[in-house]
Amino acid sequence: MAEPLWSAEAGGGLYRSRDPVRNLRLRVAIQRVTTAGPFPPQAAPSPSGGPELLELRARTAHGAAGRPPAEEERAEVGWQQKLFSQFEVDLYQNESACQTPLDRQYHEEILRLEKAGGRKNHRIFTYTDHDRFTNLEERCQKVTDSDCEMPSYLAERMANVRRRRQDRKPLETSSLKSKIITWEPSEEFIKNNHVINTPVQTMYIMGDLGPYGKLGQREYEHVLCTIKVDGNGVITVKPDFTGTRGAYWIELGGQKRELWKYTIENASVQVQQEEEEREQRVFRDLYSRHREYLSSLVGSEFEMTLPGTLRLFVNGEVVSAQGYEYDNLYVHFFLELPKYWSSPAFQQLSGVTQTCATKTVGWDNVAYFCYPFTLEMFFTQEDESEDCLPQWPILYFEVLSLDFWQRYRVEGYGSLVLPASPGLHMLTIPTWRPVELGTVAEMRRFFIGGSPELEDMTYARIPTTFKGKHLSRFGFRTETTGNVTFRLYCLQQSKAFLETSALRHHMQSVLDRLGGFSQQSSVYNVLEAFQRARRRMQEARESLPQDLISTSASSVQQPQEP
Repeated sequence: MAEPLWSAEAGGGLYRSRDPVRNLRLRVAIQRVTTAGPFPPQAAPSPSGGPELLELRARTAHGAAGRPPAEEERAEVGWQQKLFSQFEVDLYQNESACQTPLDRQYHEEILRLEKAGGRKNHRIFTYTDHDRFTNLEERCQKVTDSDCEMPSYLAERMANVRRRRQDRKPLETSSLKSKIITWEPSEEFIKNNHVINTPVQTMYIMGDLGPYGKLGQREYEHVLCTIKVDGNGVITVKPDFTGTRGAYWIELGGQKRELWKYTIENASVQVQQEEEEREQRVFRDLYSRHREYLSSLVGSEFEMTLPGTLRLFVNGEVVSAQGYEYDNLYVHFFLELPKYWSSPAFQQLSGVTQTCATKTVGWDNVAYFCYPFTLEMFFTQEDESEDCLPQWPILYFEVLSLDFWQRYRVEGYGSLVLPASPGLHMLTIPTWRPVELGTVAEMRRFFIGGSPELEDMTYARIPTTFKGKHLSRFGFRTETTGNVTFRLYCLQQSKAFLETSALRHHMQSVLDRLGGFSQQSSVYNVLEAFQRARRRMQEARESLPQDLISTSASSVQQPQEP
């Protein structure tokens, strides 16, 4: 049965290797299938390479004994190994034709080959990464299958990427770039830098398919295989290794239509099992040393929280304040810890920003503080049988202004609940300030300074000192002012996070509910509203006279049948 032949335009293969690329070796075999003569009409192969190619086996019945020695050749090629063609031998034998250092190196190698008895290869040769053919071939590669394709600006620039990276000299440590960041790049600058910087090395395995006795003509040179290796260890072989699917074929045009077939095999030396195990041990030892190095950087005294304790660490920043009436603003803030929360003795729970002048941004006057602060607190609940959700710490703040005569005015009060989920949070909090009726208070605020203030800043929400059932703000007049922006980085640490999800579900502890606090907060608010409504109805019912309640109850009767 005849063997199938594949087109040389078949797709390539991608491989990744951790070994040095110098260990790569390929075995190439090329053979002429048909004799040097025109095909008869009944045996002419179709361009698609269909079953008609199998009929060409009849033209090779003469066997290997009748074939000239130059019509079949085998060679084993290593990575970047130079095999000279007949054209290069004729060219570099003449010393006057050698212009570059690479040409003179090839001239010396060819002289050594002639002294050693000549080259063994006749049809198979290679072009390495430093040859001129590599530059020309990469520049002539097409992006589309159009016959009238015009290369774009990016394609022309990409053709020189590999050359430019290899010719680039390393920068000295003392030399610094004048511009590390280009804030306003021009269109020409964007075009020149819109290229990929991955270094790639290329090698071509070629075949001289000229007539016997007339080797060395450039028009008969054909690319048998292209190998590219990038800096990440990715090896591209096009076409791929033949393997079990058969040989590739090349059909020559012109009057003497000839058919050649060739195979490409991976001839790299396979790693022995002992060497592979030794390499694995080396890698394991390397990884263990790297892990020990990272552990030494972290330290052995890594502080862990106590069981049943949640540690909340907040790196915050007062970013800006905008929309206020006066200039030269500063922010005074403090943190209130609810029940079961505590903080270290060295932790400061309050702070004051610097006085900052405002600048006009759009329609608002904005003061940029960029004031950092750090908060550390612990949550410990001794009795986990309680069903109530834990309260989260609250950050209260007030915005004040200071004028030239050192008179200050309250610009607004606000509060925010620290986020229950870890990560980055950008929060913009609106503020308000108390006002008095009449123009006298506003004139006093403008000329003398001072304004109505809160004795207890926690009055912005429900104060913790309030023990009653209802907090009435009836008659309390306020005015909406600007807003303050905070940036909070929240970190949470607890041993409960190390437990498996099944065990946490079985424990049903308070720490487990902390993870879903953000989702349960809305449900908690709804339940709290229902409880307040039920308490009000119960208090209203208790305030009514008993006889009225009994009368109302007795008046509701079931309808009787006539």
